[in-house]
This record gives sequence, structure tokens and C-alpha cells, in this order.
Amino acid sequence: MMKIANTPKPPYYAVIFTSLRTEAEENYESTADRMVELAMEQPGYLGHEFARSGLGVTVSYWDSLESIRNWKQHTEHLDAQEKGRETWYQAYKTRICLVERDYGFEAD
Repeated sequence: MMKIANTPKPPYYAVIFTSLRTEAEENYESTADRMVELAMEQPGYLGHEFARSGLGVTVSYWDSLESIRNWKQHTEHLDAQEKGRETWYQAYKTRICLVERDYGFEAD
């Protein structure tokens, strides 16, 4: 079930990963699932959201820049990044943002 990440009161950080895929499927889904599992175990992880319809967008939320740096340097994540550049992605962009304000709505 899709849901919006339950983030804390700002400030916190968002990492926005936008990608265009190649046709290659070799282990992509299992690796993506593993990266979510691993990210959730990392100190400072707050949640994530994703969508794909041609263009893929994953937003993960973190409590600090240090937590983001540590996640980026995780050994399995480094391996997945390399595989992404070699096989799965035509292009990608990562943006790191400070969330200063958030608000929302949820129907009953």
C-alpha cells in the first residue's frame, strides 16, 4: 500500500533521486527492494516515497547531512550505485534539500 512518509517536525533533509531507466531489468527490483530495507536500518533515516511513470522519483528523508553522507557511503549502496550507472539508468540526478516547512491533508 502506498502512503506518504510520516516525517517529523522540520527541519530535516530530503534527498530527491530522479532517474530515467534503461531497458535492463537484471536484478533491478530485488536491488531496489534491498536498498529500501538497508536505508530503513540506517541511523537518521526518517522515511521515503517513490513514484515511477517513465520518470522515476524517489524522495528519502533524513535527520542530518551526516546521515545522508553515511548512507551514500554504505558498501552495498555503493555497489548498487555502480550497477545503476553501468546498467539500469540512462540518466539520474540527486538533489539534497533542507525541509524548513511542511504541511498536509489527510481525509478520514
